[in-house]
Amino acid sequence: MSSRRIAAAAAGALVVCGVLTACAMQPQPVETRLPPGYDASSASPTASVPSPTVVTLSPTPDADATSAPLVTVVPSPSTPGVDPGALSCGDGGSQSVSGAEQSVRVTGTCAELTVSGSAVTVDASGATIGTLRVSGDRARVVAAGIDMLVVQGNDGSVESSGGVGSVDLSGDRTTVQAAGAIAAVTVRGQDNVVRAPGGVGTTTVEGRGNQIG
Repeated sequence: MSSRRIAAAAAGALVVCGVLTACAMQPQPVETRLPPGYDASSASPTASVPSPTVVTLSPTPDADATSAPLVTVVPSPSTPGVDPGALSCGDGGSQSVSGAEQSVRVTGTCAELTVSGSAVTVDASGATIGTLRVSGDRARVVAAGIDMLVVQGNDGSVESSGGVGSVDLSGDRTTVQAAGAIAAVTVRGQDNVVRAPGGVGTTTVEGRGNQIG
């Protein structure tokens, strides 16, 4: 074989080798095949975040399910309280309390209040009294105000949160006390006490051991 043919064959072999090398170095595309019925939109599903659940709970029923609902009634500040155990004079009426060993509450504006019996206690601290008449022993009366006081008995006690117009006391060991003044005092008996920090006006005393002032 001539040297020219050998050279040509060698050159052809180099060309073929170069072509094959270039083909081997070129990246080939990768084809991904998916199963039938599976498309790309379902390949990466988006995780769903559950929405919060709001649960409304009904009140727990009481043991007595048939009972009526509890209603609290708040009285109006302008409405005076009602004392079912009190005697009311209303506005200018009169009341009478009598008995033994009992306590009574009196309210309102009394034209006249009569207290008689033994060991009767009258709370008239919320009442004003025109004329208070007390007869009997060991009576106890407290009033907001008294215009005229007449007492016949022993070992009693009368107290006024205001002044007293006049006091007529017959008996022994009775105490009358006014927060204000007493315009006139008449006492018949022994060991009675009449006190008035606001002063005592006209005084008539019959008996011994009485304290006026």
